[in-house]
Amino acid sequence: MQKRVWQHRSNLVEGFTKRYGLHKLVYYEQHESMGTAIIREKQLKKWGRTWKVRLIEEMNPEWGDLYDFLF
Repeated sequence: MQKRVWQHRSNLVEGFTKRYGLHKLVYYEQHESMGTAIIREKQLKKWGRTWKVRLIEEMNPEWGDLYDFLF
């Protein structure tokens, strides 16, 4: 997971984070396999912004950068 976050922070991955210059990690989940992580990611993408904000604020009410907690 740390490698993937680093890739996004370094703009090495095409997509949303690179396009909009977002490099602050405010929410993450750990999964036992890549398959379950992909299923969860697809679920999250279908849900609206209000629900996602609530999910983030339950874990990280101050919206602090969680990157350093990964190491």
